[in-house]
Amino acid sequence: MKKNALINAELSYVVATLGHTDEITICDAGLPIPDEAQRIDLALIPGVPTFIDTVKAVLGEMQIEGVVMAEEFAQVSPDLHQALVTLIRNEELLCGKKITLSYVSHEAFKVHTQDSKAVIRTGECTPYANVIFQSGVVF
Repeated sequence: MKKNALINAELSYVVATLGHTDEITICDAGLPIPDEAQRIDLALIPGVPTFIDTVKAVLGEMQIEGVVMAEEFAQVSPDLHQALVTLIRNEELLCGKKITLSYVSHEAFKVHTQDSKAVIRTGECTPYANVIFQSGVVF
């Protein structure tokens, strides 16, 4: 469910059309994107836009209630993983609702992306910098 204004038309449309529990994926430049998912490719060059900047933009627009990440993210890229967790915990404080964090293997994560309404590709080149957001409600 949409919260604010986002200037990327495709991304804004996807967020506006999400229902409760619908999912979107924000991924690094290398994650395979399922053919059946809507692909929103924001990547320009390596590192642009960053994973965290994209997450911030989406969190400013989308109410979330659940998050799925690969277990490998925390192990291989702990700094970026911690930055993401910090943003999610701040989002909990802002919205006053608990956000569930779940971890699966990277292989299971890739399979799970097939359920996403859209996959948003960033220019991030940090290993395992991928997240699935489950839509919540603003009421």
